[in-house]
Amino acid sequence: MTTFIHPTAYVEDGAVLGDGVQVGPFCHVGPHVKLGDNTVLKSHAVVSGHTELGDGCVLHPHAVLGGQPQVIGFEETPDSRLVVGKNCVFREYATAHSGMPKHGGMTTIGDNCFVMIGAHVAHDNHIGNSVVMANNVSLAGHITVGDNVWFGGLAAVHQFSRIGRNAFIGGGAIVVEDVIPFGSVVGNHAKLSGLNMVGLKRRGFSKDEIRDIRAAYKAIFLGDGLFKDRLEQAATDFAENALAMEIITFIREGERPICKPA
Repeated sequence: MTTFIHPTAYVEDGAVLGDGVQVGPFCHVGPHVKLGDNTVLKSHAVVSGHTELGDGCVLHPHAVLGGQPQVIGFEETPDSRLVVGKNCVFREYATAHSGMPKHGGMTTIGDNCFVMIGAHVAHDNHIGNSVVMANNVSLAGHITVGDNVWFGGLAAVHQFSRIGRNAFIGGGAIVVEDVIPFGSVVGNHAKLSGLNMVGLKRRGFSKDEIRDIRAAYKAIFLGDGLFKDRLEQAATDFAENALAMEIITFIREGERPICKPA
């Protein structure tokens, strides 16, 4: 497929465009940008900085990728990068910023992500595959998001937070603590409201797997005694269960508080 650049678009010298790339009216592609095969920039989209997009990405009008971190006094540098995977969609006014060199210099977004209108991925975020961010979701810096996480509209996440895979963040939630894999959180400040049962079923988890995850959740969060004691007991009781241990290991590895039920 032939690469197409609209006459009103500005593609700077040095930009690398794959086969079949389509650059629409009034778009801007910077000199250090690499666009994968069959990527489409609709009108007024901007890709700047040291940014790489995988094959098949789509940027809708006024999406801006590769902007430098929103840090006072930060100066542009080639050590600040943004890497986006394949088949990602960025709707109108969605933004993603490059990383801070002193923290590794890299913001990453996985494959098959869907970033809706006005949603923002800040510097040094590491976003997994098949993540969905609804309108106006805002992720502060240094956030890690696992695969298959869904964010409801207007949700916001505190810097340095971790969101485990297959979690659900409810619309309008203000997340200031880490969210376990498979968890569902709602509210301001967000509290753990249970498991993401809808997401688990949609993604093909078996009844037995869901039963095991639910049993571990109850043991950790709803049992008697102190949380730390319940966690250690669960680690013993579920030592041979990979999904349960995924939750337990996630909690143990964190440096920030874990989001718990109200």
